[in-house]
Amino acid sequence: MGGLDSGRVELRHLRVFEAVARLKSFTQAADELTITQPALSRTIQQLEDALGVTLLDRSSRHVEATQAGRMFLDHVERVLAELERGFDAVRRQASIRLGFSWLLPDPWAQDTVALFERGTGTTVSLIRTDDALAAVQQGKVDVAVVRGHVTSTAVRVVHLFNESRVAVCSAHSPLADRSELDWAEVPRWPLVVNTASGTTGPWSWPAGEGPKTVVETTNYDEWIESLSADRGIGVIADVAIRRNIHPGVRFIALRGAPESPVALAFLPRARNAVLRRFVEAAVASAQNM
Repeated sequence: MGGLDSGRVELRHLRVFEAVARLKSFTQAADELTITQPALSRTIQQLEDALGVTLLDRSSRHVEATQAGRMFLDHVERVLAELERGFDAVRRQASIRLGFSWLLPDPWAQDTVALFERGTGTTVSLIRTDDALAAVQQGKVDVAVVRGHVTSTAVRVVHLFNESRVAVCSAHSPLADRSELDWAEVPRWPLVVNTASGTTGPWSWPAGEGPKTVVETTNYDEWIESLSADRGIGVIADVAIRRNIHPGVRFIALRGAPESPVALAFLPRARNAVLRRFVEAAVASAQNM
Protein backbone atom coordinates (compact mmCIF):
# COMPACT_ATOMS: atom_id res chain seq x y z
CA MET A 1 0.00 0.00 0.00
CA GLY A 2 1.38 3.44 -0.90
CA GLY A 3 1.37 6.45 1.44
CA LEU A 4 -0.43 9.77 0.95
CA ASP A 5 0.53 11.66 -2.18
CA SER A 6 0.36 15.08 -0.50
CA GLY A 7 1.33 16.80 -3.74
CA ARG A 8 -2.08 15.93 -5.12
CA VAL A 9 -3.96 17.73 -2.33
CA GLU A 10 -4.52 21.42 -2.96
CA LEU A 11 -6.30 24.21 -1.10
CA ARG A 12 -9.31 23.92 -3.43
CA HIS A 13 -9.80 20.31 -2.29
CA LEU A 14 -9.98 21.40 1.34
CA ARG A 15 -12.39 24.27 0.64
CA VAL A 16 -14.72 22.03 -1.36
CA PHE A 17 -14.68 19.26 1.26
CA GLU A 18 -15.36 21.73 4.10
CA ALA A 19 -18.33 23.24 2.23
CA VAL A 20 -19.94 19.88 1.42
CA ALA A 21 -19.41 18.53 4.96
CA ARG A 22 -20.79 21.70 6.54
CA LEU A 23 -23.81 22.08 4.23
CA LYS A 24 -24.40 18.32 3.82
CA SER A 25 -25.26 18.95 0.20
CA PHE A 26 -23.31 18.84 -3.05
CA THR A 27 -25.82 21.20 -4.67
CA GLN A 28 -25.67 23.87 -1.96
CA ALA A 29 -21.89 23.64 -1.76
CA ALA A 30 -21.57 24.08 -5.52
CA ASP A 31 -23.80 27.17 -5.34
CA GLU A 32 -21.83 28.67 -2.45
CA LEU A 33 -18.48 28.09 -4.18
CA THR A 34 -19.89 29.11 -7.61
CA ILE A 35 -18.65 25.98 -9.36
CA THR A 36 -20.57 23.28 -11.19
CA GLN A 37 -21.74 20.22 -9.29
CA PRO A 38 -19.80 17.81 -11.56
CA ALA A 39 -16.59 19.82 -10.93
CA LEU A 40 -17.26 19.72 -7.19
CA SER A 41 -17.85 15.96 -7.27
CA ARG A 42 -14.60 15.41 -9.18
CA THR A 43 -12.70 17.49 -6.63
CA ILE A 44 -14.07 15.42 -3.72
CA GLN A 45 -13.19 12.21 -5.56
CA GLN A 46 -9.64 13.47 -6.15
CA LEU A 47 -9.26 14.22 -2.44
CA GLU A 48 -10.58 10.80 -1.40
CA ASP A 49 -8.27 9.09 -3.92
CA ALA A 50 -5.28 11.02 -2.59
CA LEU A 51 -6.10 10.13 1.03
CA GLY A 52 -7.15 6.59 0.29
CA VAL A 53 -10.34 6.87 2.38
CA THR A 54 -14.01 7.68 1.90
CA LEU A 55 -14.74 11.04 3.48
CA LEU A 56 -18.42 11.43 2.60
CA ASP A 57 -21.31 8.98 2.79
CA ARG A 58 -23.47 9.61 -0.26
CA SER A 59 -25.96 6.82 0.37
CA SER A 60 -28.59 8.83 2.28
CA ARG A 61 -30.72 11.79 1.19
CA HIS A 62 -28.31 14.13 2.93
CA VAL A 63 -24.57 13.85 2.50
CA GLU A 64 -22.90 12.90 5.77
CA ALA A 65 -19.23 12.81 6.70
CA THR A 66 -17.87 9.37 7.52
CA GLN A 67 -15.91 8.77 10.73
CA ALA A 68 -12.69 9.51 8.81
CA GLY A 69 -14.37 12.53 7.22
CA ARG A 70 -15.40 13.98 10.62
CA MET A 71 -11.88 13.60 11.96
CA PHE A 72 -10.40 15.17 8.83
CA LEU A 73 -12.95 18.02 8.94
CA ASP A 74 -11.70 19.10 12.39
CA HIS A 75 -8.20 19.54 10.96
CA VAL A 76 -9.42 21.20 7.76
CA GLU A 77 -11.49 23.79 9.69
CA ARG A 78 -8.48 24.72 11.81
CA VAL A 79 -6.22 24.99 8.74
CA LEU A 80 -8.69 27.16 6.81
CA ALA A 81 -9.33 29.41 9.83
CA GLU A 82 -5.60 29.90 10.37
CA LEU A 83 -5.08 30.56 6.68
CA GLU A 84 -7.86 33.20 6.72
CA ARG A 85 -6.17 34.91 9.67
CA GLY A 86 -2.97 34.95 7.64
CA PHE A 87 -4.78 36.46 4.66
CA ASP A 88 -6.25 39.19 6.88
CA ALA A 89 -2.85 39.99 8.37
CA VAL A 90 -1.30 40.35 4.91
CA ARG A 91 -4.20 42.47 3.62
CA ARG A 92 -3.69 44.88 6.50
CA GLN A 93 -0.10 45.35 5.33
CA ALA A 94 -1.14 45.94 1.72
CA SER A 95 -2.19 49.23 0.20
CA ILE A 96 -3.73 50.60 -2.97
CA ARG A 97 -1.92 53.64 -4.38
CA LEU A 98 -4.56 56.06 -5.68
CA GLY A 99 -3.15 58.80 -7.88
CA PHE A 100 -4.78 62.18 -8.50
CA SER A 101 -3.61 65.42 -10.05
CA TRP A 102 -5.74 67.83 -8.02
CA LEU A 103 -8.87 67.97 -5.89
CA LEU A 104 -10.53 64.59 -5.46
CA PRO A 105 -14.29 64.58 -6.11
CA ASP A 106 -16.39 64.73 -2.96
CA PRO A 107 -18.11 62.96 -1.36
CA TRP A 108 -17.16 60.17 -3.76
CA ALA A 109 -13.51 59.95 -2.65
CA GLN A 110 -14.29 59.82 1.07
CA ASP A 111 -17.10 57.30 0.58
CA THR A 112 -14.97 55.06 -1.64
CA VAL A 113 -11.98 54.97 0.68
CA ALA A 114 -14.18 54.26 3.72
CA LEU A 115 -16.14 51.51 1.94
CA PHE A 116 -13.02 49.84 0.57
CA GLU A 117 -10.90 50.00 3.72
CA ARG A 118 -13.79 48.79 5.89
CA GLY A 119 -14.50 45.87 3.55
CA THR A 120 -10.92 44.72 2.91
CA GLY A 121 -8.70 45.96 5.73
CA THR A 122 -6.40 47.34 3.02
CA THR A 123 -5.18 50.93 3.22
CA VAL A 124 -5.57 53.48 0.41
CA SER A 125 -2.49 55.67 -0.08
CA LEU A 126 -3.33 59.00 -1.74
CA ILE A 127 -0.59 60.16 -4.10
CA ARG A 128 -0.69 63.61 -5.69
CA THR A 129 0.96 63.70 -9.10
CA ASP A 130 0.98 66.27 -11.91
CA ASP A 131 0.10 63.66 -14.55
CA ALA A 132 -2.02 60.91 -13.02
CA LEU A 133 -2.36 59.00 -16.28
CA ALA A 134 1.40 58.85 -16.78
CA ALA A 135 1.80 57.72 -13.16
CA VAL A 136 -0.43 54.72 -13.88
CA GLN A 137 1.52 53.80 -17.02
CA GLN A 138 4.84 54.14 -15.19
CA GLY A 139 3.69 51.97 -12.29
CA LYS A 140 3.97 54.79 -9.74
CA VAL A 141 0.32 54.31 -8.71
CA ASP A 142 -2.05 51.35 -9.01
CA VAL A 143 -5.08 53.36 -10.12
CA ALA A 144 -5.78 57.03 -10.75
CA VAL A 145 -8.68 59.45 -10.88
CA VAL A 146 -8.71 61.06 -14.32
CA ARG A 147 -10.91 63.82 -15.65
CA GLY A 148 -11.87 64.48 -19.24
CA HIS A 149 -11.90 62.08 -22.18
CA VAL A 150 -9.03 59.56 -22.08
CA THR A 151 -7.87 58.44 -25.51
CA SER A 152 -4.90 56.31 -24.42
CA THR A 153 -5.28 52.60 -25.23
CA ALA A 154 -2.51 51.71 -22.76
CA VAL A 155 -4.88 51.90 -19.79
CA ARG A 156 -8.30 50.56 -18.94
CA VAL A 157 -10.83 53.27 -18.08
CA VAL A 158 -13.92 52.82 -15.89
CA HIS A 159 -16.32 55.77 -16.04
CA LEU A 160 -17.69 56.91 -12.69
CA PHE A 161 -19.81 60.05 -13.20
CA ASN A 162 -19.80 63.51 -14.80
CA GLU A 163 -18.93 66.80 -13.14
CA SER A 164 -20.35 70.24 -13.89
CA ARG A 165 -17.88 72.98 -14.83
CA VAL A 166 -17.44 76.53 -13.63
CA ALA A 167 -15.29 79.39 -14.87
CA VAL A 168 -12.43 80.72 -12.74
CA CYS A 169 -10.86 84.18 -12.95
CA SER A 170 -8.68 86.49 -10.91
CA ALA A 171 -10.26 88.51 -8.13
CA HIS A 172 -9.02 91.54 -10.11
CA SER A 173 -10.55 90.47 -13.43
CA PRO A 174 -13.37 92.50 -15.02
CA LEU A 175 -15.32 89.21 -14.86
CA ALA A 176 -14.98 88.87 -11.07
CA ASP A 177 -18.33 90.51 -10.40
CA ARG A 178 -20.22 88.41 -12.95
CA SER A 179 -22.57 85.82 -11.49
CA GLU A 180 -22.89 83.85 -14.72
CA LEU A 181 -21.02 83.33 -17.97
CA ASP A 182 -22.15 81.59 -21.13
CA TRP A 183 -19.98 78.77 -22.48
CA ALA A 184 -19.87 80.56 -25.84
CA GLU A 185 -18.34 83.63 -24.14
CA VAL A 186 -15.32 81.79 -22.74
CA PRO A 187 -13.25 81.92 -26.01
CA ARG A 188 -13.38 85.73 -25.93
CA TRP A 189 -10.86 85.69 -23.09
CA PRO A 190 -7.33 84.25 -22.86
CA LEU A 191 -7.74 80.68 -21.63
CA VAL A 192 -5.32 79.33 -19.01
CA VAL A 193 -4.82 75.61 -19.64
CA ASN A 194 -3.17 72.88 -17.59
CA THR A 195 -1.61 70.77 -20.33
CA ALA A 196 -0.84 67.82 -18.02
CA SER A 197 -4.26 67.17 -16.51
CA GLY A 198 -6.64 69.96 -17.50
CA THR A 199 -9.97 69.00 -19.04
CA THR A 200 -10.74 72.26 -20.83
CA GLY A 201 -8.60 73.64 -23.64
CA PRO A 202 -8.83 74.70 -27.29
CA TRP A 203 -9.87 71.12 -28.05
CA SER A 204 -13.11 71.70 -26.13
CA TRP A 205 -14.60 73.77 -28.97
CA PRO A 206 -15.12 73.01 -32.68
CA ALA A 207 -12.21 74.03 -34.91
CA GLY A 208 -12.01 77.80 -35.27
CA GLU A 209 -14.40 78.48 -32.37
CA GLY A 210 -11.98 78.14 -29.46
CA PRO A 211 -10.02 80.86 -27.66
CA LYS A 212 -7.55 82.89 -29.74
CA THR A 213 -5.07 83.17 -26.86
CA VAL A 214 -4.01 80.16 -24.77
CA VAL A 215 -1.76 80.39 -21.71
CA GLU A 216 -0.20 76.97 -21.10
CA THR A 217 0.81 75.68 -17.68
CA THR A 218 2.18 72.23 -16.86
CA ASN A 219 0.59 71.49 -13.49
CA TYR A 220 -2.28 72.50 -11.25
CA ASP A 221 -0.29 74.90 -9.04
CA GLU A 222 0.99 76.85 -12.05
CA TRP A 223 -2.55 76.93 -13.44
CA ILE A 224 -4.20 78.40 -10.32
CA GLU A 225 -1.40 80.92 -9.73
CA SER A 226 -1.63 82.08 -13.36
CA LEU A 227 -5.35 82.66 -12.90
CA SER A 228 -4.74 84.56 -9.68
CA ALA A 229 -2.23 86.73 -11.58
CA ASP A 230 -5.00 87.58 -14.10
CA ARG A 231 -3.32 85.89 -17.08
CA GLY A 232 -6.74 84.83 -18.33
CA ILE A 233 -9.67 82.66 -17.25
CA GLY A 234 -9.91 78.94 -16.68
CA VAL A 235 -12.58 76.27 -16.49
CA ILE A 236 -12.66 73.65 -13.75
CA ALA A 237 -14.98 71.10 -12.13
CA ASP A 238 -17.39 72.69 -9.66
CA VAL A 239 -15.87 70.69 -6.78
CA ALA A 240 -13.38 73.58 -6.58
CA ILE A 241 -16.10 75.92 -5.32
CA ARG A 242 -16.67 73.78 -2.24
CA ARG A 243 -12.97 73.59 -1.43
CA ASN A 244 -12.06 77.32 -1.55
CA ILE A 245 -8.91 76.57 -3.52
CA HIS A 246 -7.31 80.03 -3.66
CA PRO A 247 -8.15 83.42 -2.13
CA GLY A 248 -7.06 85.24 -5.29
CA VAL A 249 -9.64 83.72 -7.62
CA ARG A 250 -13.38 83.96 -8.16
CA PHE A 251 -15.85 81.41 -9.53
CA ILE A 252 -18.48 82.11 -12.15
CA ALA A 253 -21.37 79.82 -13.03
CA LEU A 254 -21.24 78.54 -16.61
CA ARG A 255 -24.37 78.22 -18.76
CA GLY A 256 -24.33 75.54 -21.44
CA ALA A 257 -20.95 74.07 -20.55
CA PRO A 258 -20.49 70.37 -21.37
CA GLU A 259 -20.01 68.17 -18.34
CA SER A 260 -16.59 66.63 -17.69
CA PRO A 261 -16.33 62.84 -17.25
CA VAL A 262 -14.54 61.42 -14.20
CA ALA A 263 -13.08 57.94 -14.41
CA LEU A 264 -10.60 55.50 -12.92
CA ALA A 265 -7.62 54.45 -15.02
CA PHE A 266 -5.42 51.41 -14.41
CA LEU A 267 -3.29 49.01 -16.42
CA PRO A 268 -5.42 46.43 -18.25
CA ARG A 269 -3.01 43.63 -17.41
CA ALA A 270 -3.40 44.22 -13.68
CA ARG A 271 -4.88 41.03 -12.18
CA ASN A 272 -4.93 42.24 -8.65
CA ALA A 273 -7.93 41.07 -6.62
CA VAL A 274 -7.50 43.97 -4.19
CA LEU A 275 -7.48 46.48 -7.05
CA ARG A 276 -10.63 44.88 -8.42
CA ARG A 277 -12.30 45.34 -5.02
CA PHE A 278 -11.28 49.00 -5.03
CA VAL A 279 -12.80 49.57 -8.47
CA GLU A 280 -16.01 47.87 -7.32
CA ALA A 281 -16.14 50.15 -4.25
CA ALA A 282 -15.50 53.20 -6.44
CA VAL A 283 -18.34 52.31 -8.82
CA ALA A 284 -20.71 51.57 -5.92
CA SER A 285 -19.95 54.95 -4.33
CA ALA A 286 -20.49 56.70 -7.67
CA GLN A 287 -23.90 55.07 -8.07
CA ASN A 288 -24.95 56.25 -4.60
CA MET A 289 -24.06 59.91 -5.21
